[in-house]
Amino acid sequence: MTAIGAVDMALWDLKGKALNTPAYNLLGGKSRTGVLVYGHANGRDIDESVEEVGKYKEMGYRAVRAQSGIPDLSSIYGVAKDKLFYEPAEKGLPPENAWSTEKYLLHVPRLFEALRLKHGDEIHLLHDVHHPLTPIEAARLGKSLEPYHLFWLEDPVAAELQEGFRIIRQHTTTPLAVGEVFNTIWDAHILITEQLIDYIRMTVVHSGGLTHREKVPALSEVYHVLTGCHGATDLSPISMEAALHFDISVSNFGIQEYMRHTKETDEIFPHAYSFEDGYLHPGNAPGFGVDFNETLAKRFPYERAYLPVNRKLLLAS
Repeated sequence: MTAIGAVDMALWDLKGKALNTPAYNLLGGKSRTGVLVYGHANGRDIDESVEEVGKYKEMGYRAVRAQSGIPDLSSIYGVAKDKLFYEPAEKGLPPENAWSTEKYLLHVPRLFEALRLKHGDEIHLLHDVHHPLTPIEAARLGKSLEPYHLFWLEDPVAAELQEGFRIIRQHTTTPLAVGEVFNTIWDAHILITEQLIDYIRMTVVHSGGLTHREKVPALSEVYHVLTGCHGATDLSPISMEAALHFDISVSNFGIQEYMRHTKETDEIFPHAYSFEDGYLHPGNAPGFGVDFNETLAKRFPYERAYLPVNRKLLLAS
């Protein structure tokens, strides 16, 4: 589906350029003036995470995903040394992170309590679980976070078993988001038609491009599910531009993940999109409005890197 998506996106881009119009006009035109985005704030502990959320507020963000290190766990996925240009993959073979579900479930509500005390109720706060919980554990987490009214709780469980979300939904009103690893609408049809999630996060390039991705908001709109395209840094500015043209055109858009690329990446992929006052704007250039500097890209050969794996922490008896 990613290979199909690459070809599909190229064809939409070429058609926009041939007609000298932005791709969103080929998708029906703008449904809004800008695309609400969220950034990633993370810290080694709660105090540092609270401080990092403040920095995103100062940059103009209206929504921030907050992650934090956990006491007694030396490292945790979602917390990185580089704050603004966060990249979870590490060079070499996959590193190992220690994991404790109980420590995590106790820690996260304390993080969001501190965030609300410091930053108030106006800013949207999000959190990514990264799939490690069982449905009943995710239900416990969602219920414990209800006082802090999260914008969404992302990837609480591995979603291959879509029916598992029924258990979560029975126990919490915290909004749920999932789908960045999905490739087709069939990966989410139970989640959507049974209203088990609030946001579907499929990536444009991983789900067959704009042609197949348009099926998702068409179905999900009927069931009050909003979109929220995946936008991590392992997706290039080409993917970001495609997502923005999609976002600004669909009526049931929710929010767009916006992890900033490095200066070097932006130079290789010059683009028309811009950030202002918490929103991204795709620009008015023909097609997607993004280019690729192949000569400059040759200065940065591929380096093997992997996401970490979790190992459960053995607790002392």
